Amino acid sequence: MRVISGKARRINLVTPSGLDVRPTTDRTKETLFNIINMEVYNSSFLDLFSGSGAIGIEALSRGADKVTFVEKSIDSIKCIQENLEKTKLADKAIIYKIDVLNAINKLQDNNEKFNIIFMDPPYDNGWETKIISLIEEKDLLEKDGLLVCESSINTNFDFINSTKYYIEKEKIFRTNKLTFIRYE
Repeated sequence: MRVISGKARRINLVTPSGLDVRPTTDRTKETLFNIINMEVYNSSFLDLFSGSGAIGIEALSRGADKVTFVEKSIDSIKCIQENLEKTKLADKAIIYKIDVLNAINKLQDNNEKFNIIFMDPPYDNGWETKIISLIEEKDLLEKDGLLVCESSINTNFDFINSTKYYIEKEKIFRTNKLTFIRYE
C-alpha cells in the first residue's frame, strides 16, 4: 500500500498485521480521490475507523489542511503514527485513540466540523446507520460537506431520508462500494 499522489507520492505505508484491518485497495482509494479531488485541498477531513491511516494520509498528501484520525486499536494507532512520520505529514494530523462513538461526542464537544468525512466501518454490522445518524445529530459535517462511506456491496442506505442529507453518488466494485452523501 502506498500514497498515490501529492507531496508524499509513492511512499509505501505500513499496515497492521492480522485480520482485524481490511485496508482500502489502491484501486478503491484512487477512485475515491478521483471523485473528491477538487474538494480535498484546504479541507478539514475526518477519517473514521482509520486502520493504517492511508485514506487520511492521502488527503493530507493532496493538500487537506487538517486530518483527524479516529481509531481504537493500539496496533493501528502505531501504524498511523509511523505512516505520518514516514510521509512527514504529522504536523497536520490529530489522532483520537478511542472508539468512533465516543470520538463523535468529543468532536462535537470541541465544536469540530469537517468538509469531508470518510468512514470505513467493519462490514455488515450496521455501523453505517448508527454512525451517519450520529454525525447528522451532532452536526459534524459542514454545509455542502461530503460524507463518504466504504461498505459491503450489500449495505442498504435507504435510511438516509432526511432533509439535510442525500445520496449524491454510489460507486460499486466487485465486493464493496463507496457511497457519497452530501449535506445540502
